Amino acid sequence: MSSERSAVVAVVGRPNVGKSTLINRVIGRREAVVQSQPGVTRDRRIFPANWGDRPFLLVDTGGWEVDPSSPFSNEIRLQAEAAVNGADAVLFVVDGTAALGDDDEGMAAVVKKSGIPVVVAANKIDNPHREMTVSDYWTLGLGEPHPVSAIHGRGVGDLLDKVVSVLPRHEAPTQDEPPRIAIVGRPNTGKSTLLNRLCGSQRVIVSDVPGTTRDPVDVDVKLEGVTYRLVDTAGIRRRPKINEDADYYSVLRARDALSRSDAALLVVDSLEGATYQDQKIANAAVEAGTALVVLLNKWDAIDPEQREITERSVPARLNFVSWAPVLRMSALTGARVGRLGAAVEMVLENANQRVSTGELNRLVAAWVAAQPPPPHKGRRCRIMYAVQVGIRPPTIVLFTVGAKLAPEYIRFLERKLREQFDLVGTPVRFVTRRRTRESR
Repeated sequence: MSSERSAVVAVVGRPNVGKSTLINRVIGRREAVVQSQPGVTRDRRIFPANWGDRPFLLVDTGGWEVDPSSPFSNEIRLQAEAAVNGADAVLFVVDGTAALGDDDEGMAAVVKKSGIPVVVAANKIDNPHREMTVSDYWTLGLGEPHPVSAIHGRGVGDLLDKVVSVLPRHEAPTQDEPPRIAIVGRPNTGKSTLLNRLCGSQRVIVSDVPGTTRDPVDVDVKLEGVTYRLVDTAGIRRRPKINEDADYYSVLRARDALSRSDAALLVVDSLEGATYQDQKIANAAVEAGTALVVLLNKWDAIDPEQREITERSVPARLNFVSWAPVLRMSALTGARVGRLGAAVEMVLENANQRVSTGELNRLVAAWVAAQPPPPHKGRRCRIMYAVQVGIRPPTIVLFTVGAKLAPEYIRFLERKLREQFDLVGTPVRFVTRRRTRESR
């Protein structure tokens, strides 16, 4: 089994060219929102994908538009630029049936400036007679436009062959490359204070003004004798003449940091509790497959009678990452910060957990025998085989026959797997490969 990290592919293009439809075709299920109205996708979403036994992550972005009067156009452009700058390759989707436009050229300029490998997909080419219409897109200077039909699947296999061929290999960290730990959270929760505490110096400007940190700050520190590379959340410069929201940009920066990290420290302000933005950042960690530790910072500043309420409310709001350990601490005073090293070491060890195919199938068979999958429309699903195909996070493929495996049953299997191997602090992914009995 490979120990490499998944490469990141940013899917970009102007509105309504079929980016989300193409992603759904690649991942084999309807996850990305598809609608005929342009601009439906505004937030970046991350989807695990696999082609030719090569895992990678697809980042869905909003539709790029030059017109600044379009709703959310500035935010969407920032999203797309951030996705490109954090990616290993770019899948540039264009409408092969339409003429080359200003939006296509604007996005192409951003992609070329990044220097990242790019593959052009000329979508909506549902028959060979339309392939001649894609010739205009050679003028973008991004190489050969590959004619595809995301709806019908035509040409998608050849397209993915090309995408995989340009992806770099991300090997497991060596002694020269310590594990990367992202410090993420809303503005003014104490991320930079924590970084300064851990490295023992004033490496980052600390201020009461939210969003003080602007540029990426990476620093190597030792925790419990182990060297880690800490990444303070930053990296997207704010632009003038844009209505900005600090929490919105904190999520953007967190996603960028998470996409290139092995584990994350989610810093929550104990005085405010877990907010909607904290939930979004935690969910971004799940989507990125990043190990996670939740830190309740400023614990020393909470009234004693409020502490019990906070200890209940934060896990309740972050219940979808109930597997993540929660540490109470104060970055300002250093109280309980010493416990961080053991927590990070534990979640990274669990994220790298491997289960042999034989043991995994014995366990799955026992769980299924004790509690079979529920029937769907009178038909049952049979799990024929299970295999672990990746780590960071542990990723399991289930080969099934018959009815579709219900999401609640996949959650049941995840709970059993976590109980069996005590997988604290790491997401776990299950992927199903189904065939109907008729196709056997």
